[in-house]
Amino acid sequence: MQKFTKNRWQVVLMLLMMVAFITPEVFAQTTTISGKVLEEGTKETLVGVNIVVKGKVVGTISDLDGNFTLRVNQAPPLTLIFSMVGFSSKEVEITQDNVSNLEVSLAEASILGQEIVVSASRVEESVLQSPVTVERMDIISIREAPQASFYDGLNNLKGVEMSTQSLTFKSFNTRGFNANGNVRTVQMIDGMDNQAPGLNFSVGNIAGISELDLESLELLPGAASALYGPNAINGILLLNSKNPFQYQGLSVQMKGGLMSEGSRTNPSTGFYDFSARYATALSDKVAIKVNVSYLSADDWQANDFRDQSLLNGSTIENGSRTNNPGFNGVNIYGDETNVSMQSVGQSLVNAGLLPSAALGLIPQNTFVSRTGYLERDVADYNTRSLKLNAALHWRISDKVEAIFQGNQGMGTTVYTGADRYSIANFKLGQYKAELRGSNWFVRAYTTQERSGDAYAVGIAAQGINEAWKPSTTWFGQYVGTYVGAISQGASPDAAHAAARGAADTGRYLPGTPEFNQALADVTSRPIPGDQNGVGARFVDKTNLYHYEGSYSFKDIKFADFVVGANFRTYQLNSEKTLFATDDDGNEFTIQEYGGYAQGSKRMINDKLKLTASIRYDKNENFEGQWSPRVSAVYTAGQHNFRASYQTGFRLPTTQDQFIDLVTPQARLIGGLPLFRERYNFNTNPVYSLATVTQFGGAVQQWAANPANQEAVMKEVLGQFPPGTPPNDPAVLDVFSQLLPFRAAMANQDKKTEYQATTFKPEIVKSYEFGYKSLVANNKLLIDGYYYYNRFENFIGGQVLVQDRNPSATNPASFSGLNLLSANTRNVYSMPVNREEIIKSYGWALGLDYQLPKGYTIGGNVSFNKLDNIDDLDGFQPSFNTPEYRTVFNFANREVIKNLGFGISWRWQDEFVWQSSFVSNTVSTQGLSVMPAFSIFDAQVSYKVKSIKSIIKVGGTNLLNSGYRQAWGNPTVGSMYFVSITFDEFLN
Repeated sequence: MQKFTKNRWQVVLMLLMMVAFITPEVFAQTTTISGKVLEEGTKETLVGVNIVVKGKVVGTISDLDGNFTLRVNQAPPLTLIFSMVGFSSKEVEITQDNVSNLEVSLAEASILGQEIVVSASRVEESVLQSPVTVERMDIISIREAPQASFYDGLNNLKGVEMSTQSLTFKSFNTRGFNANGNVRTVQMIDGMDNQAPGLNFSVGNIAGISELDLESLELLPGAASALYGPNAINGILLLNSKNPFQYQGLSVQMKGGLMSEGSRTNPSTGFYDFSARYATALSDKVAIKVNVSYLSADDWQANDFRDQSLLNGSTIENGSRTNNPGFNGVNIYGDETNVSMQSVGQSLVNAGLLPSAALGLIPQNTFVSRTGYLERDVADYNTRSLKLNAALHWRISDKVEAIFQGNQGMGTTVYTGADRYSIANFKLGQYKAELRGSNWFVRAYTTQERSGDAYAVGIAAQGINEAWKPSTTWFGQYVGTYVGAISQGASPDAAHAAARGAADTGRYLPGTPEFNQALADVTSRPIPGDQNGVGARFVDKTNLYHYEGSYSFKDIKFADFVVGANFRTYQLNSEKTLFATDDDGNEFTIQEYGGYAQGSKRMINDKLKLTASIRYDKNENFEGQWSPRVSAVYTAGQHNFRASYQTGFRLPTTQDQFIDLVTPQARLIGGLPLFRERYNFNTNPVYSLATVTQFGGAVQQWAANPANQEAVMKEVLGQFPPGTPPNDPAVLDVFSQLLPFRAAMANQDKKTEYQATTFKPEIVKSYEFGYKSLVANNKLLIDGYYYYNRFENFIGGQVLVQDRNPSATNPASFSGLNLLSANTRNVYSMPVNREEIIKSYGWALGLDYQLPKGYTIGGNVSFNKLDNIDDLDGFQPSFNTPEYRTVFNFANREVIKNLGFGISWRWQDEFVWQSSFVSNTVSTQGLSVMPAFSIFDAQVSYKVKSIKSIIKVGGTNLLNSGYRQAWGNPTVGSMYFVSITFDEFLN
């Protein structure tokens, strides 16, 4: 495979060069254009203004004195476009009379509604006339956001939810079904899908883009598969970096401050963030840039210690280790291991370690769990993030630019999945070769994921417990001590305390050499472990290879057309620990391809713009998917009305397809047919956990009926000599075996086999209506929308139970009793498609107003709701989204000369969080509520022109009200920061 991949890239590079050199170029003559760029009001020179030839890639920037010189392989007339963030763009016609000593003035512009976006249709268009909703941040809004990073600034966008799993790992989402490690959204950096290919989601910005190199971001809420392909079912975020031809010079940012939250081990700790960027044009043809950024901090801590077991009469709020021996804290790990005291007592009696009379001293239906460890004792909170970037841009001709780019991100963080994962020394590299013209591009890139020393925190805690004392021994000591204490007259509470004290004697304590060695041992072994013990290490070295191209037709008068296609390969590699292998012992590869076409036409005197697109995608493991989109935008003066219908789809993740992993709870398997064959589902039936639970309850209820017990006893006594008493030990032994068998046989109608269905991609059909306008003398921007989504083939989890040793002659197997015992059954967890149609809807409204003297005020409110939860027969689809969310902003870029400020306040409603991390009992009862919270952020910035720098002082969550955005995630406190940003080309 390595040889195949190497050869493929050699072919790609050769084709890229061929395309570049055969591109037609007319060298009529070389024209040199020179001049100066000024600010219209002050007549001061402007540096770093972008100057390009319309319809070509050739261009330059104004230097530190505002001067520019541009050589073009074209004779006049031609058109130059002058643009700069914060100023209105200007087109200047160049003739033979004005090629030298040209003076161009740019006027400072209002940013309201003036943005040009490309994400909505893959062609440039006004954001006011976009056919779908687009949220955008540019250099100025990024710089002036009252948050510590641009990624935190996503919180202010309309309809965006965030899930903070650590300081550097945050997942964004729109329009419901939020998740940690969100596989329903796509994040792209310079056209490269930023997902970790073995996980199928982006790891926040830990392996992303430096803020100094970020030119703009565009967010499309909702389905976007019609142009961007699989998985853009809830939204897509496009991050665009700065071209070194257009943004040159040295930039440095130093940021530091304080993180404060009262429940942390050290409530207040420092954080440090350094970034540097250097870009230069080596000639008219070649430019380079390099970026480096490094962050170091003591991370936010997950410290929710409430009891989510709901065992032994406890509740989520009052459960504690004192009143519940089966306590299972949310962010306490190792205490997930629990057993029934009666079952342990029976085992001790069977082994002759307790007399049978001791069973009467053990409480019925009481569970006990092992003593766990706090997350802060097991996870690595020493957060680090290092991002490196280098790019070479080569203008092969005036019409073709080649880009060779490498991004490398590495660091340590924490994220929440089915467990909390300490992502230690994680690496993600992306490497790209691209050719682009003014209306086309072809690119090839690869993403290389390396999980480093990542490990599952919960499994690590369980492994430490097992390394010190196996659970069979620990539970035996607990129950034995409890019986002894009760027999000596102790109260139940005192007996439990004595039992735990005896079983925990000598337990490894956090920070001791024994604990540290056990942690190092368990995290060095891959999940699930080996003969040496439990393994918690997560191994993933999966690679992704992607090739795509797009072309926009310029010369067709009837309509505007864009076409494109892509091909992608996932090369799975978990060193055979996470993913299944084929018959030759190799992990699988996954190939998929797609193509799209879009046409748009203006009608009714350009007032109506109709756009239609169609895309087809095919993954080798699933049927092909068609993704159509049709939209209409009607413009009446300043008012723009839009309507659209589109579909999106989500492919099952690489793990949904090929995972094959044994965990303490179940064997996790993919949803593809090969697993049903591998684990004999066809010859050895499987049953849903719900069916088995229902069957078990019916068996117990039948067996508890005195009339049924009497009938079975009569049958048993018929096998013994007349006069044998019912309490004869031999009679009781036969009775204890026959009663559950008869009970099971009497309830066979409640044991229904699970019928597997074809595993399919998840599909959404989305309808949207929107309105956007710039009114009140261009001072008020209004943007609102309503959407309605209809999800089909929704992907959810299914737990299945199978008889471990089926036999036609085994009564327990025949009756299904083996399904009820953990010792005689196999448990599988696999993704499946739900039959229910899931519907959701929502709306959002944003208002921004320019007040006199440079003040701006604005805000937005969004609403999202699951429409048919009552029709889902108890299925919980993890909507994970507050109904209402509001944001309020107030700012002035320059209150007085060079001094500006910005404040924001946001609030969101409470909502229920459901995920694989949440205890199933807590989740199904709707108790995993995330409380409502409000956050106040502010910043003040001062521009020091003499040193070409901006000093920014700010704080987030200034009211210091700790909050959590998802179940099991850390409590986020306040951040206070100071930054100084130097930019050689700062105006």
